[in-house]
Amino acid sequence: MDGFGGSEEWMFTIAPEFIAIMFVILFIIIIFQLFNGARQWKKNEESPRLTVLAVVKSKRTKVTRHVHTNDQHISSQSSSTIYFSTFEFEGGDRFEFPLSGKEFGMLAEGDSGTLTFQGTRYLGFARKDHGVS
Repeated sequence: MDGFGGSEEWMFTIAPEFIAIMFVILFIIIIFQLFNGARQWKKNEESPRLTVLAVVKSKRTKVTRHVHTNDQHISSQSSSTIYFSTFEFEGGDRFEFPLSGKEFGMLAEGDSGTLTFQGTRYLGFARKDHGVS
C-alpha cells in the first residue's frame, strides 16, 4: 500500500509533524508577545511622567469568558474583566487607558481633573473639586 490507500497509517506519519509545527507556531507567538510586552514596558519607563488637565469622556469593559474542564470532564466557567477609560486632553486629543476595577469605579463620565500617566501607563486621576454647597 502507498500509506493512503484506506489505511490509517498516514495519521501516524503526518499527525506528529502537524503537532510539532503547531507547537513551534505557538512558541513563536508566545516569544513575540513577551518581546512586545518588554518593549512597551521599557518605552513606558523611558517616557516622562505627565500630569495634565483632562476630562473622562467614556468608560468601557471587556469581559472574557473561560471554560475549564478537569480530568473527570467536569466543566467550570470563569470570566475576567478589563476596565478602560478614555480621557480627553485640553487640545482635544483622547487616550484610552486600562484601569483596575477600583480606579474604574471611582470615575464617572464627565469628571474633570488632572490625569497623571507615563507612556501608556495610567498612574492616577485627581477629580477637580467643584465646590458643592
